[in-house]
Amino acid sequence: MKNRFDSFHSYTNSYKIKMRYSQSLIPTLKETPAEAEVVSHRLLLRAGFIRKLSAGVYSYLPLGLAAVRKVEQIVREEMNRAGAQELLMPMVQPADLWRETGRYEKYGPELLRFRDRHDRESCLGPTHEEVITDLARREIRSYRDLPKNLYQIQTKFRDEIRPRFGLMRGREFIMKDAYSFDVDDTQAGVAYQRMYEAYQRIFSRCGLEFRAVDADTGTIGGNFSHEFMVLADTGEDTLVICSSCDYASNIEKAAIAASDADESPLLELEKVETPGKRKVAAVCDFMEIKPSELVKTLVFLADGNPVAVLVRGDREVQAVKLKNLLGAVEVEMADDKQVYEATGVPTGYLGPVNIKIKLLVDQEVAGMKNFVIGANEKNYHLKNVNMGRDFEPSAVADLRQITRDDPCPICGAGLGLKEGIEVGHIFKLGTGYSQAMEAFFQDSDGQEKPMVMGCYGIGVSRIVAAAIEQNHDDNGMIFPMPLAPMQVILLNLGISDEHITATAESLYQELLNKGVEILLDDRDERPGSKFKDADLLGIPLRITVGKRLTKDGVVELRQRRDGTTEELTPEQVSARVLDLIAAKMISE
Repeated sequence: MKNRFDSFHSYTNSYKIKMRYSQSLIPTLKETPAEAEVVSHRLLLRAGFIRKLSAGVYSYLPLGLAAVRKVEQIVREEMNRAGAQELLMPMVQPADLWRETGRYEKYGPELLRFRDRHDRESCLGPTHEEVITDLARREIRSYRDLPKNLYQIQTKFRDEIRPRFGLMRGREFIMKDAYSFDVDDTQAGVAYQRMYEAYQRIFSRCGLEFRAVDADTGTIGGNFSHEFMVLADTGEDTLVICSSCDYASNIEKAAIAASDADESPLLELEKVETPGKRKVAAVCDFMEIKPSELVKTLVFLADGNPVAVLVRGDREVQAVKLKNLLGAVEVEMADDKQVYEATGVPTGYLGPVNIKIKLLVDQEVAGMKNFVIGANEKNYHLKNVNMGRDFEPSAVADLRQITRDDPCPICGAGLGLKEGIEVGHIFKLGTGYSQAMEAFFQDSDGQEKPMVMGCYGIGVSRIVAAAIEQNHDDNGMIFPMPLAPMQVILLNLGISDEHITATAESLYQELLNKGVEILLDDRDERPGSKFKDADLLGIPLRITVGKRLTKDGVVELRQRRDGTTEELTPEQVSARVLDLIAAKMISE
């Protein structure tokens, strides 16, 4: 751990980050902007770290950029340590490359497309799989040229339909993306594990509480991936975490263990009149059954094609599982009109018996007996319906969303649900891109084979927001030392007092000379305003030079996280500050 601090100390000396508040652009706000919905967005705006240019697009002001650079430095050090090499690729990408993989049409409206003056189609890069694969097929010829792992830290653009939460879900953002190329699956697995371990180190060094979870591959593709999630109450994603073993998954991907099949004898099918009873609760009350004894027939549009899905009355369909099963680009719930057009049955009375559209069944329903279902006729339901006897599905699969009442699919223990913020995602891509783009190499036998790929992303700017979501109080941000834009803020509370000012200036220069990143608040403001701003900025250590210096010969050193305060002579300050920085670079 000593080497880590020495490395960072060297970095700070080389960049010599220093600021005088009176000369700096730190436009703090007393009131919270109306547009800010989550803690990080509110505090980043109030502390003068960012300013909005347009929807989902922000300028990084000096302190905001300093925090981003801290993340970049940690990422860069660990990627280099893992054997990756840094490069930089263009943000503007030719449409033809995306057409080779089929993603130009499939990616959706988040891909910002445009034409140049020569009418050539291009897009702003949301990710760089096509560009890096094109580079690899041009430059890598032989198995002797492999493996390779190449990364960049670069601005991306995704035209989010609803950009929100500041840096958490913007349209323009800073990302680290890496891509590995190997000769076979075994070596690709080695590269994947190396990146997994590098990510563990990165987020640990950032001082974040996080979990790696099984995740869906989404539009990137591949057959295996992990998300790295910062645990926070305001997270956009729900995580499923076992209370006993190491199992953890994004709720979209969480597998559900198959339950034992019901061995009850089959009862005779009955048709029951249920006038006006369309909702699950109303049908259950009318027929005096539990929601777990009823099966819902829900209709979805998968790339515009209707498909019916059966789940238990108290369950919900997990759209990502459905999309993956069908290999669809987009899945959405059908509205009442679309349901009627597809089936000829009004919503609330639809069932699987003689249904006109493709039918999929959740594995839990496949194990049920004698359940209630819509009769495909208005105001009627069927009782004692059984799969196999009364209807046959196109497929049975795990299609529902997991709940906290489900057992762990690995060990059977209880599950917990927590909120998380995705800050990293790694993918084992396989040969999907290399096959499509003919990125081949010649193996030791002279045979041409597609390179086996992986890709690995980190939301650099999002980490700053996630750190704030996890580290704040009513007064402002509480930055972990490794990510703090400044390590120390020094308050001069006696601008007109020569002794106080001289001591503050002396401490400022002494700490700068020792490589400490320090903000000197030399403004002619009331002490209360300076204290409030210092807390809002979340800088880990605060030195206050004020009347106690004149009266008792001491200055105050306060830790932002827990409020621990020490009184020290000016001669003691430098050594104590360096000790605290070193300890917090290790512990946080």
